[in-house]
Amino acid sequence: MMKNIQIIFLAFVAGLAGAYVFVEFIADKPQFLNEYVQSESFERQQVNYNAYEDESLPSAPISFVEASEVSTPSVVFIKNFSGSDYRRYSIFDYFFGSGPTQRVSTGSGVIISKDGYIITNNHVIDRAETIEVVHQKRTYKAELIGTDKNTDIAVLKIEAANLPAIKQGSSRDMRIGEWVIAVGNPFNLTSTVTAGIVSAKERQINILGGDFPLESFIQTDAPINPGNSGGALVNTKGELVGINTAILSRTGSYTGYGFAVPVDIAVKIANDLIKYGEVQKALPGVDVVEITPELADEMNLKTLDGVIVTNVLRGGAAEKAGIQKDDVIIQIEGFNVVGKGSFEEVLSYYYPGDQLTFTFQRKADRKTAKVTLQNLDGGTGVLKREFYSSNILGARLESVNAIERDRLGIDYGIKISALTRGYLRELGLNNGFVLTQINGEAARNPEKVGQFLENFSGRLRLEGLTPNGQPFMQSYTVR
Repeated sequence: MMKNIQIIFLAFVAGLAGAYVFVEFIADKPQFLNEYVQSESFERQQVNYNAYEDESLPSAPISFVEASEVSTPSVVFIKNFSGSDYRRYSIFDYFFGSGPTQRVSTGSGVIISKDGYIITNNHVIDRAETIEVVHQKRTYKAELIGTDKNTDIAVLKIEAANLPAIKQGSSRDMRIGEWVIAVGNPFNLTSTVTAGIVSAKERQINILGGDFPLESFIQTDAPINPGNSGGALVNTKGELVGINTAILSRTGSYTGYGFAVPVDIAVKIANDLIKYGEVQKALPGVDVVEITPELADEMNLKTLDGVIVTNVLRGGAAEKAGIQKDDVIIQIEGFNVVGKGSFEEVLSYYYPGDQLTFTFQRKADRKTAKVTLQNLDGGTGVLKREFYSSNILGARLESVNAIERDRLGIDYGIKISALTRGYLRELGLNNGFVLTQINGEAARNPEKVGQFLENFSGRLRLEGLTPNGQPFMQSYTVR
């Protein structure tokens, strides 16, 4: 019994001793560590969180309410009525309700002037026979002012006054990582707003048609879906910075990659279509390619920035300025040329006749040249191409420009464009066909060709070139 009491006593004493040691020696260590954290030497290594309150630094906005309220009234809903379906029907279709139906596709547009001018995508109104614009529950019939397949931009006009024109921002000044919102009408859901950031600039994704496709897209992760095409990409102030145009998707719906035409390009194209009815394309007279690592090694280049000249047009602006094949263009008017996207974007800001300073590398030498930009016919003035639009033919006829004539190896021709349902489609012709001979006569003037085809009956023989440059000749009996 006594032995057990001794054991309990010793255990009690040992416990007291252990507690004493913990309090005197071990318990002080957190205090030591705390003092170290507060020491001056460690403070200099800490992040200064107060710096993020500095108004000079960018910060994520609390909300997009203001930008949405400012921009949403300027975005419209567009309906494209493209006529009846072209499949064959029987008499039973009419009795059982499945006869020809009018096809309607939809998209978005942006009001750019108080008197009713609207920017949208060319593919939104492609082949339209009638276009309607819905704005704040009112429906307007729209006039098609002009289109540009090279940038996928089109301009409409509605008869209205005091419309809420959107405020224009600058796509050139935008930085990767900035917040943006996409405003449009996806899946017929009007006035939808989604948010994201600028993921990249000057993207080329090889989706545009036209003879001189200009791709320098803004890439964004703001959700863009079918119906958003032609809508607004705006910054946090509600200023227009791009026209939503495309998505990359295997499903047809948004998967994280949306693309917009930069506003500086879109507005210049729109102004040209409104003022001249034709985009004033300014050409330097060169073909260029991106610099790949393989080309850089082959040409002993130290950087992948710039573009390599692969061809110089004879008698063109670049040849006159002394630029040669294999020169590497690195700047235009002080703008850095990173790749083909930035090369084409910079040129799109200017007009024929403008003189620009090109900076380029020729082997080890850095050189500059003054290049006077030319129009599509090789001149330096404003170009007004000849058009003839015909509802009977279901097409627009236009003169083939000098660049196209050089590429196709012809001296003249009339090109078929904007083809819809009509006479020329029934003859089996498509967009891009070039007519050079009609019943043995040269096709030079769009209006004369158009009126002749509208009124002709009898044996008709057409000669020309297909869109890919192959010769064709076809005869028809017209009644």
